[in-house]
Amino acid sequence: MNKIYLVGYMGAGKSTTARRLASRLGWEVVDTDDMFEEKYKISVNDFFNKYDEPLYRRLESEVLKSTEGLQNVVVATGGGTACYFDNMEWMNIHGFTVFMRISPQAAVDRVIHSRHKRPLAEGKNEEELTEFVQQHYAERLPFYEQARLTVKSEDLDIDSLVTQLVAEGIGLVPCPEVPCPASPIFDNNS
Repeated sequence: MNKIYLVGYMGAGKSTTARRLASRLGWEVVDTDDMFEEKYKISVNDFFNKYDEPLYRRLESEVLKSTEGLQNVVVATGGGTACYFDNMEWMNIHGFTVFMRISPQAAVDRVIHSRHKRPLAEGKNEEELTEFVQQHYAERLPFYEQARLTVKSEDLDIDSLVTQLVAEGIGLVPCPEVPCPASPIFDNNS
């Protein structure tokens, strides 16, 4: 495996964890939301407001699949990426998937206090957001649970995550320096 895909609900910390994990491994990091915005020259929020979610999900899937040729990369996906089309199965085939599990209440708290606007949470007060997250999260959970590894995202320790990834037997060799100098850290036999 030369790619790790982080999946999970909004507010789970996928983007932050991807940056920290990539730094620890000496890999590159990509965020599918950033890739979408760069490719289409529009923010995800503005796209949701101007167009519709089905079109976004189709284009998002194309952006995800454009990561196929990348090597030694941690990919932070959008909260819904794993839940549409064959995206979760595709990620499991083309990389190693990690579900960053967060409690619905922690997700609500993070979304409320986040600088990053979430299109599906926009315009909701705390009570409405809590109700929405509980229902929406439950619908998405079966997709997230198809990931190869599940970690608790609240207070996640990157070294512990690296240890778990090494234990999975995916060919990772931990880098002794933090941050790791940019270099491939997989066995040549993997």
